[in-house]
Amino acid sequence: MSTTVLTRSSPVTRLALAPNPGPMSLEGTNSYVVAANGAERVAVVDPGPLDEGHLQLLASAGSVELVLITHRHADHTEASRRFAEMTGAPVRALDPAFCVNGPPLADGEELQAGGVDIRVVATPGHTSDSVSFHLPADGPGGSVLTGDTILGRGTTVLDFPDGTLGDYLASLERLAALGHATVLPGHGPVLPDLSSVVLTYRDHREERLEQIRAALAEAGPDAGVSRIADLVYTDIPANVRGAAELSVAAQLQYLREQL
Repeated sequence: MSTTVLTRSSPVTRLALAPNPGPMSLEGTNSYVVAANGAERVAVVDPGPLDEGHLQLLASAGSVELVLITHRHADHTEASRRFAEMTGAPVRALDPAFCVNGPPLADGEELQAGGVDIRVVATPGHTSDSVSFHLPADGPGGSVLTGDTILGRGTTVLDFPDGTLGDYLASLERLAALGHATVLPGHGPVLPDLSSVVLTYRDHREERLEQIRAALAEAGPDAGVSRIADLVYTDIPANVRGAAELSVAAQLQYLREQL
C-alpha cells in the first residue's frame, strides 16, 4: 500500500512508498527524501513512477535541490522529468540518458545536498549503471541507499546481459567494506546491518552457483537457459519466470568464463 505521508527511515532520511506494487517491485518503489535535521533544502532519491500524488508528497518535503537516481529501471526513473519540472531540481544518474539538467554521476564523487554528505558508490550487477549512495553520518554506522542492488526482502535479479554476476559479486564486496550501515533499499523494508545482509547475499549466490553446476552435470554442459531454469527453479510462479531465466543466464556466463 502506498504512503500518503513521509515516514522516518533513518536519522536523515524519510521514505515514501510509491503506488506500484508487483511481483518485481514488492510493495512498491521506495523513494527517499534526504535532509539534515532542520534543513529546508532536501535531496530526493528515485522519484519512482509517474504518479502525481506520489510526486506531490515528495515535493512537499522541502525545497528540492537535487534528485539522485540509483539505476535506470522505469519504476525508479519514470517520473524524473516531471519531477524536475515540478521542482526545478537537476536529476543526476550514472547514465547520462537518465539525467535532467545535470551532469552524470561519477564513482566516488562526494556530494552535499539537504545538508547531508553523500558519497556515490558504483555497484553494477543488477544493471550496469547501478549506484548506491553512502551517507556516512546518518546514525552511528551511517546508511546506504542501495537501489535494487540489495533489497529489503528477497534477492536481486541480474538484468543480464546488462547486469552480470561478476560485477555483482564485486559490488557486494564494495558494500561489505561500508560495515554495519543501515540498508535503505529500493524495495522492501529498511534493514539494520549491511554487513550481515551482504553475507546472506553472498551465501545465496554461492548456493545458486552450486545448483547451476549440478543442473549442468545433469543436463549437459551445452544445456540452454530454459532447461537449467527448469531444474533449478522448480517452484516459482509464472510471473517471475523471466527474472529467473535472466539470473540463470548471468550465472551460466559467469561459470563459463571461469573455465
